[in-house]
Amino acid sequence: MSHHSSVVVIPCSGIGKPFGTVSREAAYELCENLRPADTDLVALSKLVLGEQDAQARVRSKPAVTIDGCKLMCASKLVKLSGGSVAQEVQVLDVFRRYKHLKPEGIAELNEPGKELARVIAAEIAEALNDTQGGTHA
Repeated sequence: MSHHSSVVVIPCSGIGKPFGTVSREAAYELCENLRPADTDLVALSKLVLGEQDAQARVRSKPAVTIDGCKLMCASKLVKLSGGSVAQEVQVLDVFRRYKHLKPEGIAELNEPGKELARVIAAEIAEALNDTQGGTHA
């Protein structure tokens, strides 16, 4: 445990679906650019495989899940792994508010898709501010 992050972030694996790709892009944006000190990215596949380190990380702090579809795989797996979901984000819910940002492409998202991912990451970062009493400028 080298850093004291406040949440773990788990995007759905959503392979082969633009919304799944958006979910991963949003997670990277959040964890690498917006809140690197406060977030710890956990790959969903590691929870699926029951990897102990990933499960321990998920149990150790609240989770933010980013799901690309109604199945809510990330959210379900966190609960199955014994973790607690502090915030469930559905890409589709955000997309409904930003209809012009239609994600297309799978290996490489189009520009609207990337923008949607940035919007989602920013919204999660804002929510983290709220729960932490806004210590970040």
